[in-house]
Amino acid sequence: QVQLVESGGGLVQAGGSLRLSCAASGRTLSNYAMGWFRQAPGKEREFVAAVNWKGDNTGYAVSVKGRFTFSRDNTNTAVYLQMNSLKPEDTAIYYCAAYYSRTTMILKDERNYDYWGQGTQVTVSS
Repeated sequence: QVQLVESGGGLVQAGGSLRLSCAASGRTLSNYAMGWFRQAPGKEREFVAAVNWKGDNTGYAVSVKGRFTFSRDNTNTAVYLQMNSLKPEDTAIYYCAAYYSRTTMILKDERNYDYWGQGTQVTVSS
C-alpha cells in the first residue's frame, strides 16, 4: 500500500508560481511511475503531468507544457510539480497519483493509477 500526501497548494496571483510536493508515507517511490491530475469545480478530473519510475521520461498536458515541470528527488521519497506563469484556469484541486512500473512509458489515463493522495487546493486569482 502506498500512501501519498500532497502539500504546497495555496492562493497565488496570476503570473505567480507554486511548487507542489508529493511524498510517500513510510516507503520510497523508486519503482513507481507518478502523475499529477487536477479537478476544477464542475469539471472532470484531468491529466496534468507524469514521470516514469526513473525520472527520465515526462509528459505534460498541452495546457501546462512549458509552464509546469515534474521532477523526482534523488532519494525517491518525493516528487514535485513546479508551476510557473500560473493562470486563473489552473485553479483546481491537484492530486498526486502512482502506479507500480519499471518501464519507460508514462500513462495519462487516471484509470492506470492505483494510489492517490487527498489533493491540495491551488487557487490563482486574476
